[in-house]
Formats: sequence, structure tokens, C-alpha cells
Amino acid sequence: MTEVISSQGDRRRWLAVLARADREALEAALAAVQPAPAAETVRRAEAGMVMVRARVGGTGNAFNFGEASVTRCAVRVGAALGVGYTLGRDARKSELIALFDALLQDDARRDGLLAAVVDPLEREQARQYEQESAQAASSRVEFFTMVRGEA
Repeated sequence: MTEVISSQGDRRRWLAVLARADREALEAALAAVQPAPAAETVRRAEAGMVMVRARVGGTGNAFNFGEASVTRCAVRVGAALGVGYTLGRDARKSELIALFDALLQDDARRDGLLAAVVDPLEREQARQYEQESAQAASSRVEFFTMVRGEA
């Protein structure tokens, strides 16, 4: 039976990692899950729009930046209700996220899935972020103003 997750931060972490992963990686991870889970669709995948808010300089007044498409889905595995949200219109990816969310709520599966799926995805995402940051830093231009001293 599924128990309450020890920390909502744990769930927030794995949902963020799953949402950033590409669909192919999630499909491959699901193929390795044995026995295959029986899932009931609670809310089929559906696309919609969300308003993206931003702040000037990260700390200024909030303003509406624009809209983004989002796809959501909900599935039940046993007693656990999994939800999946992803940017874009990839219905299958939202289903996979919801399925993994439900499976990760199961105490018997959690540690194995974290080690086999979430942790490797998180490491790969961190590696890609570092690589992109280093590439961006290599093209950084420092602007400065030279002040003439008075003679």
C-alpha cells in the first residue's frame, strides 16, 4: 500500500526532473520497469495554455511575459494518483510523467526508481546545464568604460 511521501520536496524534485527529461529517455526507463504497471487513466492528456509571469531583473515588479502551451495528465496506479505536466503539446510525455509519479509514490518501488531513473536523468541534466553554461561563458564579452584622467 502507498504511504504518504516523506517530503513534498522529494516529489517536487522528481516531477521537475521528469518534466525536463525527453520522451525517449522516459520511454526507455519505462521499458525497464518490471513488472509492467497496470495504470488507470483518470484524466487523459490534454493541452492548454498558461500565462508566464516574469520580473524585471529578477526582483522587480511582476508582469505578464506571454503564454506557453502545457500538457497535463493524471493516472492511478493502485492507490497512488500520479500527475504529469510538461511544456508543449506532447501527450505521451505527460502520460509517462504521471505514470512515474504514481510509481514513485509506492514505497516498494521508490528507491529503485530513484536510483535507476530519476538520479541518472538528474545527473545528465546537470551535465548538460554545465556544458551549456561553459559554452555561454566562453563567448561572454566584458564591457567597461574607460575614463580619461584630467591633465
